[in-house]
Order: sequence, then C-alpha cells, then structure tokens
Amino acid sequence: MTGTVRSRVLSTVAVLLGVSLIVFLLLQLVPGDPALTILGSGATQESVAAVRSELGLDRSLPIQYLDYMGGLLQGDLGRSLTVNKPVTEIMMPRFWNTIILTVAALVLCVVIGVPLGIAAARKQNGLFDRIAMFAALAGASVPVYWFGLVLIGFFSIKLGVFPTSGMYNSRHPGGLGDVLTHLVLPAVAAALVPLAVIARMTRSVMVDVLQQDYIRTLRASGLSEQSVLWRHGLRNALPPIVGVIGLQVGYLLGGVVFVEVVFGWPGLGQQLYTSITQRDIPVVQAGVLFIALAFVVVNLIADIAVGLLDPRTRKTVNA
Repeated sequence: MTGTVRSRVLSTVAVLLGVSLIVFLLLQLVPGDPALTILGSGATQESVAAVRSELGLDRSLPIQYLDYMGGLLQGDLGRSLTVNKPVTEIMMPRFWNTIILTVAALVLCVVIGVPLGIAAARKQNGLFDRIAMFAALAGASVPVYWFGLVLIGFFSIKLGVFPTSGMYNSRHPGGLGDVLTHLVLPAVAAALVPLAVIARMTRSVMVDVLQQDYIRTLRASGLSEQSVLWRHGLRNALPPIVGVIGLQVGYLLGGVVFVEVVFGWPGLGQQLYTSITQRDIPVVQAGVLFIALAFVVVNLIADIAVGLLDPRTRKTVNA
C-alpha cells in the first residue's frame, strides 16, 4: 500500500505542475495588458511601461514562469490587479464557500444516487429500473445553469420557498439556518449531473455483482434480501462506486462555477467569473489552481480508498 500511495502522490505533484504551466501559458494568450487594467485606458506609455516592469511583464516567459513558481512555493499567490490585495486574502474565504457547496451537493449525490442505483439493479429491467435510468439519463443531459434558473423560477419566484441568491440574508443574517436555506437550491442544481452518473454506475456495478454465484448461494441459504444487497452485494461493488464518486467531485468543482454565478453564491466560481471579465490574471491563476488542487487531492483519497477496499488494485499499481 505504501508503494501505491507514493506513486499516487508523485503523479499528483506532476499533475499540479502541468496545470500551473498550462494555466500560465493560456493566460498569456488572453488579449489585453494587465498594466492597462491597473492604470486604465487613459494611462501614458511611460506609466504603462513602469507598471509592466514592476510586475515583471517585460521579462521573458520562462523567467516569468520561474518567478511565478517561486512565489507559489513560498505560498505567495501574488496581488490582485484590480483591488490591490493579496490573492490569498481574496480566495481563501471564497474557496471555503465553494467547499461548503461542493460537500452539500456530494452528500445529495451519494445519499440519493447510490440507493437509487441499488434499487434499480434489484428490479433489473422492471418498470422502476426503466423510469429511474431514464430520469438519470435525462438529468445527466440537462445544462446546470438552465436547471438552476428553473429552480429559481419555480421554488423562489413562484412558490417563495427558498431565496433566489446569496449565501445568507445580508440585512438580517439568521445563522446556520439561514445559510442552509440559501444552500438548498444551489446544492440541488450542482448535484443533478453527478447524481445521475453515480446512480447509473451503481446500477451497472450492482447488476454484475448480483449475478455472481455467491449471491445466489446467499439467497438460497435463506439470508434476507436486505442483507444480501447492503451487507454483501454493496461491499463488493464499493471500489468502482468510490472511484466514480471521486471523479464526480472533480466535475462538481468545475460545475459549481456556473451554479455560483446563477445563484450569486460567493465562491470561487463567482470570483473567477468576475476576475476573468476584469482580466485579473493572478486571481484567475489562483482560482484554477485551487480547483485543480482540490480535484487531485480528492482523487488521491479516492484512489487510496479503492486500494484499501480492493487489494487487486494495489497489486496492479505495484506491478
């Protein structure tokens, strides 16, 4: 298992280095000049040149990248070009808000998607199975931002059950209950696609498991159906299910960008949207790196969990 973890950690570091290089290069291709973002369109050529020199933009790209990586290794993500604050001060509260939304959506995915897939597998090719899998296929095909607008239109505007936007009532904050009320619709919108994927994957894996000989033996021995499904069937189906859940966390971290913009949730997504429109390159770079870091760490944890659940994967990696 130690060799497996070492291999995964090294691949995680390599992925993060690759992401940092790609993000750095792509943002260099974005039209516009960061110096003009700071000074405004009426700035003189001399002042623009001075700011470019101060920011190191007059250096070659390799030198700029080395300076950027040097700052990252020291925990320095730079300063925002628009508000002149350290990027860390801007991004950390937003990052935790995104984590709150992602965790809430993930809980919905697991609590609903896994039992739904198991129930569909138990009634394979029955009416419930067909309806559930059709609903999952439809859910996986729906654009997240459109579904979010539908939720706002129905539950917020028509019924008035949930607030339309924000993380809490800015005038009269109501504590945890207020945050949870604002969290419901964004979490449901973010969970739609990954929930459908998890349900379909769980159903597929459970169908294979329930056709194994040992399951027939357990049923013939008189063991209850609930015990066969949850105690024995699900245990053997867990490794691929955990793997796909880890992948869906990555989708959630990317998908909540749209959800946060639609619902005005003060997370990384909303900040990225604002920073991209303002061409605030340091903030955009930090936001993408935060999402990439969270994605690879979650998948590292998922890989380790799969290795613990299924020793065969450890043998494959170590081989």
